[in-house]
Parts: sequence; C-alpha cells; structure tokens
Amino acid sequence: MPAALIYVQHLLGIGHLMRARRIAEALAEAGFAVHLVSGGMPPGGRAPLDVQVLQLPPIYAADATLKPLLDARGQPVDEAYRRERRDLLLAAFEAAAPAVVIFETYPFGRRALRFEIVPLLERIHAIRPRPIVIASVRDILQVRSKEGREQEMLEAANRWFDAVLVHGDRRFARLDETFALTASLRPRVHYTGFVANRVENFSTSGGERREVIVSAGGGAVGTEMLATALAARPLSRFGRLPWRVLVGTNVADADFRRLQQEASGSAEGSVVVERARPDFAALLRQSLISVSQAGYNTTIDVCTSGARGVFVPFAANGETEQLARARRLRQLDLGVVVEDVERSPTMLAAAIDAAGSKERWGRWQFDCDGAERSAALVAEMCGISLSHARDPA
Repeated sequence: MPAALIYVQHLLGIGHLMRARRIAEALAEAGFAVHLVSGGMPPGGRAPLDVQVLQLPPIYAADATLKPLLDARGQPVDEAYRRERRDLLLAAFEAAAPAVVIFETYPFGRRALRFEIVPLLERIHAIRPRPIVIASVRDILQVRSKEGREQEMLEAANRWFDAVLVHGDRRFARLDETFALTASLRPRVHYTGFVANRVENFSTSGGERREVIVSAGGGAVGTEMLATALAARPLSRFGRLPWRVLVGTNVADADFRRLQQEASGSAEGSVVVERARPDFAALLRQSLISVSQAGYNTTIDVCTSGARGVFVPFAANGETEQLARARRLRQLDLGVVVEDVERSPTMLAAAIDAAGSKERWGRWQFDCDGAERSAALVAEMCGISLSHARDPA
C-alpha cells in the first residue's frame, strides 16, 4: 500500500484543514496509507476516516495581520518551538516513507512556516528515488502586493514541486487570475474541481424553507459580521423568521456570550445563537436565506444547498481572496454581496431582503468532486491504477 503525507497549516479559519481532511479521506478510500500532519489549533469534531493524524505543537494567528504567530499558550513562537515542530515533521516523514507528499498552500502562501517546510523539502529531494511533491491550493489565491513575492513563489514551485492541484473549476476562476506568473510554472497545473463537504446525518420533511442561517466559518474572524447581522434582523422583512447564528469554535467565550446577549433582546420571532456545527451543510438545505462570509468551504456549501446566499467577504488587512470570490458570485447571479468596507446593519438588512425576494438566480454548475479527482490524479502520478476512480481532467 503506497503512503501519502499531507502537510497543512491553518492560522485563522479552519477551511484549509477541512479541505485537506477531505482529500486525505479520498486518498485513503483510493488505497493510500495517509498521514495528515496538521500544524494549527485542533478544531475538534471527528477525526478523518482511515487517516493517521499527527498534530504538531499548534501555531495560530490572533488576527488577520498574521503577526505574530502564536504558540499553544498564546505566546509568540520562539526558536525552540520552531525546532520542535521541524523535528517532529521530519520524523513523521521518515516514519511514513511516503510515495507522495502534498503541501497545502505552500509555496503560494505559508511563507512564515519555511523554517520547517524547507528542511522537509530538502530531505525529500535527498532521497533516491524521491517522493512526488505536490502543491494543493484553493480556487483563488491571496494577491501578493509586495514586490518580488510572486517571483519567490515561482522559484520555489519550479525548484521543489512536480505538480500543482488547483481545487476549483477553471470556468469559475483560473489560477492566472490571482497568480500572474502561472505561465512560467514548470510543475503541471491540474484543476480538480471544488472539494465539497459531505452532507451527513441529514433528514428533512421536505417542507417550506423558513430559517435564516448566519455563519462566519469555524475560525475566530467574523464576529463583528455576526453582530451586524443580529442588528440587521429587526430592519429586515425576513426578521420574523426563525434565525440561527453559528459562532466559530475559535471565537472567545466572552464574544460568544455577547452575541447571545444581543440576540436575547429580540422582541419577535426566535433567534438561536450556538457554536458552529458539523451539520452546517445539512442545515443550509432547510434554510431560506444564508448570510455568511465568502470563504471557500462556506461558498460551496451555500451555493449547492439551494439557500439564497448573502455574502459579506472578509477583506481586513488587504485580504483579497474572499472579495474576489464574492464578486464572481455576484457576476454569476449566485449571491447578493455586501462588501466589508461598506457593511452596516441597514445595508445588510437590505441585502437580506434583496436575496429573499430575488427572482433571477444563476445555477451552480461547477465540478464539486475535487477530493476524488485529486486522489485519482495522485494515483496516476504514482503509477497506480484505480478502476473505481473518475478519469481526471
């Protein structure tokens, strides 16, 4: 049985980890012995099926500046902490003896983690025959404004990597739209389709959709968007419907209680404020309107659920990824967008009303079997025949 090692580091939200977990499960289903090395804060919930998980001493970021990086105690990461992580990562690689190593995001991000990524790449390239090295990235990258940063990414990709898996559909977004040097990449670029979440434990009576669901992913950012949504509720024509507000698991308890207190003052209808749930995708299928940010996983869940999407993209500290995705959704009539820079309860209420009454909607017609296609592509690169796998495009 060939082994595969996946390295993933999430810093704010948990979307990177969730996508890596789904790909890990698909690789396990395809017959790989999968080792998932995670460097962020443990998110809780069930472990990925048939996957061996190694949790490194966690590193996370307190806010969107991503500075400084913090350790499990909330202290800035020091050199000893870096050495410990690096040594554990290298040991995991030696123990797994993988045929393929997948780096989530790097070299198109995670530059601050080079202290452990580069030693691993050096170890990989010292082996003969060496493992295949793959970069795994989402549909839309963060646009880099610092001069020379894209050239640095290109050089790392061309030096270390054999392939780049873009987990999106080129009809929705192309890599060259957010990475200007795509044409100079030597590793082959493969579009896998979106990596969709599995909808588990879902049951419904098939009745009328009546709930408004408000979410901000599983990370710590987005708390103020949730507060704005609660303030928008009495201003919306749909404020009398039941509302469910899902608060990220990494949001501080004090902020969670504050949101609950704000909801408790509602005079009409019902408002439930609770922590983010693993059945989010299923809840969406019973909701009339979804109010959310425009992260990768949430966007797929909303657009495939039939709920009417209102997207408030996260755009703090020069973040461009969610804003680009939200604008594409608006262009395709797949959502109503309130850009972060102009957010207010009045504007958000107007967007909710617009979504609830909007007659013309586009159709989500993009490939969403990205986990399975990724596994088929990896197997193909390793020279393994999968009779049950789709032929990758």
